[in-house]
Amino acid sequence: MKPTPRNQQHDPAPGTPKAEIPSDETRAEGASEETPADLASDEARAEVGMLVAFLHPGSASRRARALVREALQGEGVSEDEISDAETAAGELAANAERHGRPPYEVRVFTLGGAPAWCEVVDGDPDLGWIPAVLDRPRVQTVVDLYAEGGRGLMLVRVLSEGHCRAYPTTTFATGEPAKAVAFALPTRSGTRLTCPPLLRLGRRRARVLS
Repeated sequence: MKPTPRNQQHDPAPGTPKAEIPSDETRAEGASEETPADLASDEARAEVGMLVAFLHPGSASRRARALVREALQGEGVSEDEISDAETAAGELAANAERHGRPPYEVRVFTLGGAPAWCEVVDGDPDLGWIPAVLDRPRVQTVVDLYAEGGRGLMLVRVLSEGHCRAYPTTTFATGEPAKAVAFALPTRSGTRLTCPPLLRLGRRRARVLS
């Protein structure tokens, strides 16, 4: 697959969440140094939405794969790109079930109705060495990439062309501390996000799937 250009967006300043929805505005949302500071206004214009599915032990990987495939079909991206995104989501869900703890969630953010970012969330807020695998150049990665879980993360990094992150978040259902391991989805234009949309904006238009 040919590399795709990256959007030039930046880590937005946290806003004040509405009282009626749980907030994770204390997380380092989209901890990226590459993007402009006006992401929040861009997202507001783009109408950030979110699809949420709760994952269950034994079927987490299968459910995550199905949600990503369903979200991307008909969006003008190739079958190879859909397959890569589906595989990445499945790897992250399997890792969450194997190394994290419940609850497990998969969240697909949309910008202007188009799928753009996928998070797999689990109830263990400890990021451990995950950012070292996803965020740093390969030459700076010091963890054992052949350890269980490390290979899956490296595969996600390859399949997402480096557009992947790990960061603190909160669970959708309860607002409890959690972690998200995430990647940018392929788009019709060929550009990919370099950081996640604001969760508080996604919550406003969230759709929970059964």
